[in-house]
Amino acid sequence: MAKLRFGISMSLDGYIAGPNLGLEHPLGVGGDRLHEWVVPLAAWRAPHGLEGGEVNESSPVLQEASANIGATIMGRNMFGGYPGPWDTRNPWNGWWGENPPFHHPVFVLTHYAREPLRLQGGTTFTFVTDGFESALEQARRAAGGMDVALGGGAKAFQQYFAAGLVDEMDLNLVPTLLGGGERLFESVGDDLRGLELARTIATPKVVHLKFARRGESV
Repeated sequence: MAKLRFGISMSLDGYIAGPNLGLEHPLGVGGDRLHEWVVPLAAWRAPHGLEGGEVNESSPVLQEASANIGATIMGRNMFGGYPGPWDTRNPWNGWWGENPPFHHPVFVLTHYAREPLRLQGGTTFTFVTDGFESALEQARRAAGGMDVALGGGAKAFQQYFAAGLVDEMDLNLVPTLLGGGERLFESVGDDLRGLELARTIATPKVVHLKFARRGESV
């Protein structure tokens, strides 16, 4: 069966976004620091339609994380927009612009129904209101045998992690403190759900920790 693969950047104090999340601060106050290692990379810039960029120790990590992905699941906050029902008179297309970097089907966990949103480059956002397990079933069908990526936010991850559905987990540990915001492992206990540390890559800007199911090679 296709794997569910999760990857995210996290501060030393365990946050994946800073405090005061909102339109003014999409990643929370200070949250931009979590991504300073990845934004300069050529492997990040190309899918976002940008030229140039760096190649360093983190480049193969990012390339591996995006390989063999046929669909993505994300939470409402990662897609973007105010909490509550969608504004049908002036619908917002999220943080991702007219040509999102996914180029495959994306399934958004939400409590509020909305028609699928088809944008340039082959990205279609489907809004799933009947739970995280349904989103995974739909994503696996859409992925056509390829793996499924799990994005943020923290609440979306916690649902899949608590259910033991995450097959691989890439934590990009950034040497900074946010002091508040969205904590990744909030209220999930002390059980790694069958995952174990399979690889560590240390760089000056970030430490890449890869977790996989016991006995599986990476």
